[in-house]
Amino acid sequence: MPRQTFIVRGEKTAIIWEPNDPKEEAQHISYNDLYTRVNKTANILREMGIEKGDRVCIYLPMIPELAVTMLACAKLGAVHSVIFAGFSASAVVSRVNDCGAKMLITSDGSYRGSKVLDLKSIIDEALEKCPTVEKTLVVKRTHNEIKMKEGRDFWMDDLYEKSSADFVTVIMDAEDPLFILYTSGSTGKPKGMLHTSAGYMVYSAYTFKNVFNYQENDIYWCTADIGWITGHSYILYGPLLNGATTVIFEGVPTYPEPDRFWDVIEKHKVTQFYTAPTAIRSLAKESTEWVDKHDLSSLRVIGSVGEPINDEAWHWFNDHVGRKKCPIVDTWWQTETGGIMISPIPFVTPTKPTYATLPLPGNSTCFDG
Repeated sequence: MPRQTFIVRGEKTAIIWEPNDPKEEAQHISYNDLYTRVNKTANILREMGIEKGDRVCIYLPMIPELAVTMLACAKLGAVHSVIFAGFSASAVVSRVNDCGAKMLITSDGSYRGSKVLDLKSIIDEALEKCPTVEKTLVVKRTHNEIKMKEGRDFWMDDLYEKSSADFVTVIMDAEDPLFILYTSGSTGKPKGMLHTSAGYMVYSAYTFKNVFNYQENDIYWCTADIGWITGHSYILYGPLLNGATTVIFEGVPTYPEPDRFWDVIEKHKVTQFYTAPTAIRSLAKESTEWVDKHDLSSLRVIGSVGEPINDEAWHWFNDHVGRKKCPIVDTWWQTETGGIMISPIPFVTPTKPTYATLPLPGNSTCFDG
């Protein structure tokens, strides 16, 4: 994040973390607080032997430590590779071994709706086949009983308390790698996409600002998991590079009730809401009373990502969430591009249901038929 962000916006909220259970208090993390957390975590990584160019795999749920560890890797010059925390041990093995990770960061467990998931046992199974991993950092989230292997596994909380809050950012060249992110593997072997420091950050910042009509003091929410490229670009890097306030949501759309999304929007006065057609279609099956009872007047732009949106879902989204006053940015892009390639520009590009419309300025399309 630019140094100017901390000078001008130090006490501004950088991250609103909304936990799985609505009864648990949300966290409002300022840019100053985030700066301290990232510095302390970067020092932990360095003290554990991580240096510029080393690969660090991260297998964490949607908790603040996920964002912090990614940014700490970037600050140190290490290459982070986030693995979606719903993947199996075999999926973890293939990704860790392919990138040659030296360290893995995980948690004791995670919450998903009414369920408590044991993440550490998945990692224990995976690491039996991952010879490059020397050390594992474990974040406390669910406080369930887990096994800790002496000499390999360390509690992040214990190290954090002793870590210094001073850290000098490692200087990176424009083409130095920032992260590796693997595709889902739905069409074959997962491909590791490597994005570099300058180009990726410039493009994610540019597209965030323009596609979502970002303005100072907006509250932006992308419902994706950070384990996917959408989360990298439009929960973390794009918003923070613009000095925005971004929401990180640990839960699921239907827990404890099917109005959780709408409750979060009303609670935090969200101005931009970016979600997937699958979620829209699922929630559209519920009674419209769940959405209509909430005050969504704070919304200015709503968006769709991850797959084509069908006509019925587009109209439901427009009518009941946007209340026919919010432009829908139907976005097309890929893990490989790192950022949105085709999308309407809100309040500028005429929209049409199910169409992503035009390439963003700076891009051109070529169809190979």
